[in-house]
Amino acid sequence: MKEIRREIIAEILHRLAAEFVHDKSNTTSLLTITRVELSPTGKEVKIFFTTLPEAQENTALKFLTRKTPEFKRYIRDESRIGVVPHVDFKIDYGERNRQRLDELSK
Repeated sequence: MKEIRREIIAEILHRLAAEFVHDKSNTTSLLTITRVELSPTGKEVKIFFTTLPEAQENTALKFLTRKTPEFKRYIRDESRIGVVPHVDFKIDYGERNRQRLDELSK
């Protein structure tokens, strides 16, 4: 898969994930899609997220895992990317660590 096409598909998936989370999640926590990693073949995608409060991360991960089939249908219905990749939601520990470093450096 060409690099430019991979980047475009990753950006589409990022936007769709953000829209889906906004529409489907409740108001107990703020869930933010931070980044998307599409495999070189385009057959797998890791979607990273953070939550506020931080204590809601595991609950959010369970929610997103449960909603994965619905999200894949949403991708198919709202985009024209072709084959829908295997979706795996992950907590973005890298972003969480970056935020902690920012706090410590102040």
